[in-house]
Amino acid sequence: MKIKPISVTELNKYMKDRVASDEFLNSVFVAGEISNFKHHYTGHMYFTLKDANALVKCVMFKTATGHLNFLPKDGMKVNVLGSVGVFERDGVYQIYVQAMQEDGMGNLYTKYEELKANLEKEGLFAESHKKKIPFMPKIIGVLTSNTGAVIRDIINVSTRRNPNVYIRLLPVPVQGEGAAEKIVDAIHLMNEKKMADVIILARGGGSLEDLWPFNEEIVARAIYHSELPIVSAVGHETDFTIADFVADLRAPTPSAAAELVVADVEDLKNTLTVYQNRLKISLKRKTECMRLRLEKYKNSSAFKVPFQKINQAYLQIDGLSKQMENAITKKIENVKMQFSKEVTKLDALSPLKTLSRGFCIAESEGKIVTKAENLQSNQEIDLKFQDGEAKAKII
Repeated sequence: MKIKPISVTELNKYMKDRVASDEFLNSVFVAGEISNFKHHYTGHMYFTLKDANALVKCVMFKTATGHLNFLPKDGMKVNVLGSVGVFERDGVYQIYVQAMQEDGMGNLYTKYEELKANLEKEGLFAESHKKKIPFMPKIIGVLTSNTGAVIRDIINVSTRRNPNVYIRLLPVPVQGEGAAEKIVDAIHLMNEKKMADVIILARGGGSLEDLWPFNEEIVARAIYHSELPIVSAVGHETDFTIADFVADLRAPTPSAAAELVVADVEDLKNTLTVYQNRLKISLKRKTECMRLRLEKYKNSSAFKVPFQKINQAYLQIDGLSKQMENAITKKIENVKMQFSKEVTKLDALSPLKTLSRGFCIAESEGKIVTKAENLQSNQEIDLKFQDGEAKAKII
C-alpha cells in the first residue's frame, strides 16, 4: 500500500493544533533572561528568553505591552506568563507573552553597566581623546569575520563610493570564547605594521552574549591606545557596546561605517563641478567689472587727451618762469636806481667836486692839512687843484 505524503503546511498546522489543545501549554509561567530584544515600531516586542542551556522565542503584542511598568532590555531576568503556540509559516514554536515582570538584571548586563561606568570615569570615552577620521583614506583596515554579509557590505559600499580604495581585511572571530583576545591582537598588528589609514571594527547584530567580545575591557583599552583611528560598527542601530563608546567614531551599521569612512567620488566630482561653475561665474563677473572700469578710464579726459595735463603744466611753468624773470628784472632795475642815487650822493660829497669850484687841498707828507696851526714857517706842502698839483712853501 502506497502512503500518501502530507505537505509541510499540513504538518505545521497539525503541530499547531496539538500544541493549542495542550492545557499545560496554554498557560505557562517561565523564568529566563531577555536576549536579542527588539521593540518594533508597531508596538510589538520580540525577544528571546534563555537560561544557561536553552532558549525560546517570545512575542508580546502591543495589546499586552501597555500593562508593563518597565522597559525590557537585553540581559534582564524576567518572569513571563503566556501561551505556547506554533508559528505555522516557519514551523517554530514561541511563547505569546501576556504578562511580564522584572526579576533582576542578568549577570552580563550588570557586568556591562559596571565596566561602562568605570571606563567612562577613567576618561576612555572622552571626546578630547578621539582622533579625526581621514578625509580620503587610501587603505581601510577591516576587522571582522571573513565570512558573512558584513565584509561583503563594507566592500560593496566602499568600492561603489570610491573604486580606488583598498580594503585590507584582517579576519577575526566576532563572538565566542577567545574572540576578544584575537580582536586585540589584530588592532595591535594593524598599528604596528601601519597596515591602514583607518580601521573599521565590525560585526552584524546579535544578542548581548553574541556581542560580548566588544564589551571586554581589553578590547576597549586596545581601541583607546590605537594610533590609527577606529570606527566601531558593531550590531544594529539600536545595539550599543563598550567599543562604540571608546571608538573615535560610532557607525550604526557596518554599511554606514563604510559610508562614513569612504568619501563618495561622484559627490566630490559634483562638488568640484559646482565650485568650478561658481569660479567661472565669479571670474566672469570680475572680468565684466574690470572691463566696465577700463571703459570708464578710456572715456576719461586723461586718456582722450593724454598730453592735456602735461601742456597745462608747461603753461604753468612758462607763466612762473615769466613771473620770475620779470621779478628779477625789476629787482635789478630797482638796485640800479638805488645805486645811481647813492653815486650821485657820493659825487656831491666828493672833494674833487669841491676843487672844480675853485678850491684846493693842502697836504703835508701825504696827510691833508685841516688847520693852520699845524703848519710851520718854511714848511713845504703840496697843493692839489682840479687840473693838477703844485708845491708851496709857508711864509
